[in-house]
Amino acid sequence: MKLDVVSRSGRTITTLDVNPDATVAEFKKKFHSFNRKLYPARQRFSLPLKPGEKRGAVLDDSKRLSDYGLTDGGKVEFKDLGPQVGYSTVFFWEYFGPLVVYPLFFFLPQYLYPHLKCVPIGLTTRALPFERAPTEHHLVQKLAVAYWMFHYAKRIVETYTVHKFGHATMPIFNLFRNCAYYWGYAGYVSYFVNHPKYTPPNEKLSIVCLALAMLMQMGNLRSHIILSNLRAPGEKDYKIPRGLLFNYVTCANYTFEIWGWLLFSVAVQSIPAWLFALTGAGQMVQWAIAKHNRLRKTFDGKDGRPKYPKRWIVFPPFI
Repeated sequence: MKLDVVSRSGRTITTLDVNPDATVAEFKKKFHSFNRKLYPARQRFSLPLKPGEKRGAVLDDSKRLSDYGLTDGGKVEFKDLGPQVGYSTVFFWEYFGPLVVYPLFFFLPQYLYPHLKCVPIGLTTRALPFERAPTEHHLVQKLAVAYWMFHYAKRIVETYTVHKFGHATMPIFNLFRNCAYYWGYAGYVSYFVNHPKYTPPNEKLSIVCLALAMLMQMGNLRSHIILSNLRAPGEKDYKIPRGLLFNYVTCANYTFEIWGWLLFSVAVQSIPAWLFALTGAGQMVQWAIAKHNRLRKTFDGKDGRPKYPKRWIVFPPFI
């Protein structure tokens, strides 16, 4: 059968001759042979708008063209998603940056705080001029850098061993945006927490908070494993997560993550750390609300579907 590929404005781009039983993924490969620049990950096809619709149904790669009622002479709308990059690539670079940037201020104060003319303890035993004071890190700074590096090392390991992505790629712009966020905040937080003139809070309070934060990291890891076991790679169907905190909270992974960074902020008592924690929490709350609404809509208790249980969204008892 022949299908017309049209732009969103209705202009015909090309007409492709395809097998009626071909999958959408196969159709994308066919379109790629027409325009080599538009590789399958850049393509999105949808059905033309019907009266009363705001958006046409997006064609799923795993389904057949015939599943959408497409017949000879039918039309599909094409949208170029732009240059794409793999999820794992984006995740690696956005997490690798903080893993490297944060400890720079801890290990190299003599270069990153040049106006203070710092000399780390152990590098020299000779008498120092008055303006060149030796720098010794507080226990809180040592524990904070260890926690930070563990967190991002864990995220990188999870990217390749735990996470299963519903989509293979994302727009390449996300790589630069996400790296700017993570790398920028890493430098911002580390500059002040590792500053030679940093005054640590109560040491016992910091130790307790960071110990609890580590427990939150373990809870976050376990939550990711639970979510990973819900679907096969590339599968997009939603399932109701259960176990651990998921029995009470829709996005338990975000709950553990938010609490981890709030506890880190209490431990170091630095304004940049609080800003980082609150910015991340705000974004995760938005994601959690959207996911909660999707799950409630999907599992509505109708036509044999289970009904989504009553749960907090992300941050009991407030949200």
